[in-house]
Amino acid sequence: MLQTLKNAFKVPELRKKILWTILLVAVFRMGSHIPLPGINSDYLKSLASSGGLLGFYDMISGGAFSRSSILALGVMPYINASIIVQLLTVAIPQLEQLSKEGQNGRKKIQNATRYVAFAISFVLAYGIFATISSSGATRDLQIMQKAIVIFALVVGSTFCMWLGDQLTVKGIGNGTSILIFVNIISRVPVNIGSMITLKEAGNASIVEIVLFGIFIVLMLGMILYFSLSERRIPVQYAGKFASGNSNMVKSQSTHIPLSIIGSAVLAIIFSMSVMEFPKTMATLFGGIGESQKEWAKWILTNNTSVFNQKSWMYIVLYAILTVFFNWFYTQITFKPDEMSENLHKSAGFVPGVRPGEETTIYFERVLNRLSFIGGILAAFLAITPTIIQNYTQFQNISFSGTGLLIVINVALDFTRKVESQMVVRHYKGFLK
Repeated sequence: MLQTLKNAFKVPELRKKILWTILLVAVFRMGSHIPLPGINSDYLKSLASSGGLLGFYDMISGGAFSRSSILALGVMPYINASIIVQLLTVAIPQLEQLSKEGQNGRKKIQNATRYVAFAISFVLAYGIFATISSSGATRDLQIMQKAIVIFALVVGSTFCMWLGDQLTVKGIGNGTSILIFVNIISRVPVNIGSMITLKEAGNASIVEIVLFGIFIVLMLGMILYFSLSERRIPVQYAGKFASGNSNMVKSQSTHIPLSIIGSAVLAIIFSMSVMEFPKTMATLFGGIGESQKEWAKWILTNNTSVFNQKSWMYIVLYAILTVFFNWFYTQITFKPDEMSENLHKSAGFVPGVRPGEETTIYFERVLNRLSFIGGILAAFLAITPTIIQNYTQFQNISFSGTGLLIVINVALDFTRKVESQMVVRHYKGFLK
């Protein structure tokens, strides 16, 4: 990747795009250190260190959440809106038809996604503010000051969404993904500092730290291997006569590439949201202190609760939900009946499989196997941070298998985009 970037700087247009990317990312990182007025950041740090959904949000925001920054929401409202609109596209025929209308239809769906993201940012801003207010972290704030805090969170989220769009247009790759990538990478020095603190305090030996580092490297290698792996379905296209030409075009052989872990990130986010939703409701509506309701106590403090992160039942249910959501999202993303129909319309077929219903059944069988294997890997990445937090001394390390997966996928996508643009400009020789 570093060699590709070095070669890309030799191309004036790509150099300009890379410099724009660096500039916009720098603006984003500076904004993540602007604090919200009247918020006790110590309480937010304790929430983020507890892991779960808020810990994941803090990692995605690059620590902006735990610092009580105006960019605490980051790009999460936009990501949630994109997921919701994508699911609605499958469920609502009008949206599905709009997605098939080419560039114009995609622009309309993109605008709808932005409006949904704006609404979600209000809900998340109010939810976060209500959560920290219930603990007294916002004492002495007047009603107008509270409204300003919520408004600042919404404006910060909207700014992140706009910045991501500018990165996509003026930079290289998907702007939102690059912002998340930079945020996750920014936590590396903090984690190294936490490890040094553990060593100095005597809570972890140098051998344990080295073994932990080796484990992370092995996970990176495993994720990289599966990210580059794909299931290729062979496809044969029948020969046909070209338009206005009596010569027959020979049959062609190609394949349909299917990613093994293409749905892993979204599956983990779905399952994490389901597991954390009851805890969020208990925090918001269960009361605090002596007035806390019994159902809220059972969810938040009972060791036998399935929603207690320290319970083995939590880990098992989390893994099962991740496998299920990986299968579910794979099924709605790759529709076997549409794949079979499109293949038949283009005069293509899978060798050894009859066109029509048998091809659909074949695609379903392949996707089921693929989603199960990908789901097992996604479940492993999902529960690993919880196991580390429950059974090791590295509780304060901001570690996430999902974060490693995002980093590798964004880095690979960025490298492919740079190389493809260099090839288009006839600079293929620089890649050698």
